[in-house]
Amino acid sequence: MNRLEELTWPDVARRAGSGRTLLLPVGSTEQHGPHLPLTTDTDIAVAVADAAARRHGHLLVAPPLAYGSSGEHQDFPGTLSIGADAAELVLVELGRSAAVDFTALILVSTHGGNAVPVARAVARLGTEGHPVVAWSPSWPGDLHAGRTETSVMLAVAPERVHLDRAEAGDPRPIGTLLPILRRRGVRAVSANGVLGDPAGATPEEGHRLLAGAVDELIGVARGMETTRRCR
Repeated sequence: MNRLEELTWPDVARRAGSGRTLLLPVGSTEQHGPHLPLTTDTDIAVAVADAAARRHGHLLVAPPLAYGSSGEHQDFPGTLSIGADAAELVLVELGRSAAVDFTALILVSTHGGNAVPVARAVARLGTEGHPVVAWSPSWPGDLHAGRTETSVMLAVAPERVHLDRAEAGDPRPIGTLLPILRRRGVRAVSANGVLGDPAGATPEEGHRLLAGAVDELIGVARGMETTRRCR
């Protein structure tokens, strides 16, 4: 058992006492086009964290933070955003709490809109002396609900991917889109909420992307362990 939700407090005490790193999946509840579920970012963060914990014995996975900074998607039904300030504060408080029992914390963040609050939370916790880092997958590809995320979700939860509804959105690069997204939101550039094109997505590609992400995350965890031993 590598999830906190499956453990009792004595279980956690025994595991944390041996030097455990806590993985906190940081996702969102927001639209992901007409073909992917609202929980896509959260599902992916949990999948990567779970897989890493199965391979690396010193990792435990916290229940995910399923709400984040998603205001740019608010024009689409179902999006629930707590905003950047609230997301930062929640992460800071969770980081402080985790530091009581765990030797390190990794924020496993898979929603680009959380980048600013996650970075601010890590910086604030760092000034307080808490060992915490943020990690996000370095996947290539389109920005939102395109081929990359669709492939990963086909690997994680294929039963919840509606390929018959998949359609292209705005394919322009982030440098072009970002100023518009910040001012007017996703709906201003994409009527269906997709930034990219899900065409060609496959579960095989999704499994490959997941495997690479898990390798990256385990590398970060091992790096933190090495740093602790050298102090």
